[in-house]
Amino acid sequence: MPIIKSAKKRVRVAKKATIRNVKTKRSLKSALKTFSQKPSNSSHSLAQSKIDTAVKKGSIHKNKAARLKKRAAAKAKAANVKPAAKKTAVKKPAAKKTAVKKS
Repeated sequence: MPIIKSAKKRVRVAKKATIRNVKTKRSLKSALKTFSQKPSNSSHSLAQSKIDTAVKKGSIHKNKAARLKKRAAAKAKAANVKPAAKKTAVKKPAAKKTAVKKS
């Protein structure tokens, strides 16, 4: 057990991070397993969402995420599952600024 105050804090922080990473990885594995057993559009999108969440939280590396997404896409294509259309945000056109003439 550490004696120094900062080392004690690092132990607490590491414990929290471990719990968060295990929880994230567990949900990722279950989503991938669900998609693998019964490929559907909803399970595919859920698996991709869980992969993105794991990368964002730092639980898995971005290259591993890319590999998992590629494999999931290949399974979806083999199972004839069509991906959902991506929702893109519609940007409003910027208002035109009027030039002010100096006299």
